[in-house]
Amino acid sequence: MFIERLKKIFRYILSASLAVVLLWFSFRDVEWADFWESLKACRWEFIVLSMLAGTFAFFLRALRWRQLLLPIDPETSLITTFNGVNIGNISNFVFPRIGEFVRCGVITRRTTVTYDKVLGTVVLERGWELLVMLMMLAVVVVAGFRRFGTFFIDQIWMPMSRKFNMWWVMTIVLALTAGMLYLIWRYRESNAFCGKVWGIFRGLAQGFSSCLHMERKWMFFAYTAFIWLTYWFMSACTVWAAPFLSGLDLVDALFLSLAGGLGFAVPVPGGIGAFHFIISLALSTIYGVPMETGIIYATISHTSQAITQIFCGLCSYLYEAVVR
Repeated sequence: MFIERLKKIFRYILSASLAVVLLWFSFRDVEWADFWESLKACRWEFIVLSMLAGTFAFFLRALRWRQLLLPIDPETSLITTFNGVNIGNISNFVFPRIGEFVRCGVITRRTTVTYDKVLGTVVLERGWELLVMLMMLAVVVVAGFRRFGTFFIDQIWMPMSRKFNMWWVMTIVLALTAGMLYLIWRYRESNAFCGKVWGIFRGLAQGFSSCLHMERKWMFFAYTAFIWLTYWFMSACTVWAAPFLSGLDLVDALFLSLAGGLGFAVPVPGGIGAFHFIISLALSTIYGVPMETGIIYATISHTSQAITQIFCGLCSYLYEAVVR
């Protein structure tokens, strides 16, 4: 138990240190007097509108998640999934990616669904979300390659390729994963550990396959479309709020929303630092916006989202702890 706590503490320190390093790289050249003046010049009514849209996005995510859970437990309520989404969001500020597990606990506490099945629906939902984001990003980059393609090639793929042979890395990772899965399946009955892991996989598979038993499956895709439209609107509102980005259009707002999603994928608490760095880097590389100016947009966007997540998370936590 003590060793496990030490491991958790070490992982948290490592992820927090990465966030601090990325924040330092993002803010190191900022002139703070200009920074505060630019913040004062922003149109804050658009920021408030973006925060309201963010709350609506959490509601849509709760609706979509409930759609996956209903075939497993028809009694799952919308307020439970909404609170689960919000509490999961705020948990990610404590430890990266832990929110996906915490929100499963909210569901199992209020329903009869086992934890592994709920986790299966979360894996499905987040996997689908990642797939849609990558597909949209590919369409935007390919359609506007001269505008956006060089950012990913020059700033992400090439630096990684110079340090690692990325094709070999991906091949080795896939081979190791396949080998591990085969060993777990092969010894699932003769080895207690493999049997336990296989049982978890079975529960995950049952949760994952819940999409095959959904009624009105089209609603799942409709919720996804509305969620991404809301994300797009949030990004557009933040762009409209920043006078120094007046030359950007709706396509640029969509690209920044997708690039920001990559920042949140980095395992740091709440995307802090990673989001700031990748957004300011994208604005600098593609639009020629100075890094110290781009960081203003990144700070406004991330802080407004963080405040929304923390506020909704606290409200949902209090509701679960006091009202229910």
